[in-house]
Formats: sequence, C-alpha cells, structure tokens
Amino acid sequence: MLKKGLILGFVLGTMILSTKAQQTGVVEVSKDTLISILQSFRAEHEINPTTTRTISLGPKVVDKSKATRVKRKGFRVQIYSGSNRNEAYAIQGRFKNQYSDMDSYINYDEPNYRVKVGDFTSRSEANNFMRVLRNQYSNVFVFQEDIWVWE
Repeated sequence: MLKKGLILGFVLGTMILSTKAQQTGVVEVSKDTLISILQSFRAEHEINPTTTRTISLGPKVVDKSKATRVKRKGFRVQIYSGSNRNEAYAIQGRFKNQYSDMDSYINYDEPNYRVKVGDFTSRSEANNFMRVLRNQYSNVFVFQEDIWVWE
C-alpha cells in the first residue's frame, strides 16, 4: 500500500511540475535573404542540373599576386585510370592542349595511374564538366577530394 502511495505521489508531483514548466511565447525567426536565394538555386539545380539560369552573387576577383593557394574539400573529374604510365601522360597532355586554363593531376596508386582534372568547389560544376568530357574520354567519373583554391 505504501508503494502505491509513493508511486501515485510521484506521478502527481511530476504532472504538477510539468504543467508549471510549460511556457507560452512567441518565437521570431529572422533569415538573411541570401539564404533564400541559395536555397532556391540549390533546389533548382538538384532537380534539373542542366538548367541555364544562373544567380549571380557578385564577382569574386582574386588577385593571385596577393593570394595564397589553400587546400579545401572539393571535386575533380577523373578522365583516365590504368597501369600504362605513358598513356596517362599522353592523356594529360591531350587534355592540357584542349583546356589550357584548367589544372590536371596524375596520381599513382599501385598498380594504376589516374588522371584527374579541375578544382571544382561544387559537385554540380564537376558533373556538368564530366558531361562535356564524356564524349572525349571513356570511364569519366567525379571524385570528392582535396582541391586547390585561391584565397
């Protein structure tokens, strides 16, 4: 009987405390307009990545004489993977002739050489470039890795 009384008292006490703990009020959320622009841009490109509509957030001009190159998480497009070293360097040279303004990298992970190109900050940029390269190279893939950017 004492146990039932203690349990009943505990339950009633908990109920009384929980009703006093509940508060009412107004929560005001303020959001920067840039967040809405970025959300709509992201949603549009997630659904249809080939859209031509662009949202300009302002040009970011980097003075390379005063900037430094730093590593960030980003994306690269792989255009070759194989064990032939000469073929890897030939494909890198062919790519440099076609796209002289874009960096290319050769990695050797035994037994394969991999040629990866670009320093893309978003997956959608890398995917768009991958679609362009699919006609010129076989086995083209996007990989997430450390990239070099100017700051």
